[in-house]
Amino acid sequence: MPKTTVTYWNAMHPENAGRWQPVKGLEGLADELTLSVDEKSGEYTRLTKFHPNTNTTPFGGKSHLYPEEIFVVSGRLYDEAFGMWLETGHYASRPPGEVHGPFKTDIGCVVLEVSFPNKKAV
Repeated sequence: MPKTTVTYWNAMHPENAGRWQPVKGLEGLADELTLSVDEKSGEYTRLTKFHPNTNTTPFGGKSHLYPEEIFVVSGRLYDEAFGMWLETGHYASRPPGEVHGPFKTDIGCVVLEVSFPNKKAV
């Protein structure tokens, strides 16, 4: 089964605020909205919204066994693993196992993620 498809709609419009769900374990700090998913492979495209003044330091950094791509849509996010502020327009293509985070933001941030769980490192 291919990834789900949808015609144009504005995920950032206030009328769609109810579609966002809290990120499990980061309730009150970050919300997510899955835009597309392939149920068979697990590949997904998602938006993650970090609320202003979020700090995930208590949760530490993280890594995945699969590659992912991220693009900062708006705001800014500090990635402690890289010691840098990621601002609107920053992009990364992460290889499997790359540590990223913990994260913090002062003004909030929206990140687009495309993840490929079916392409795990061996």
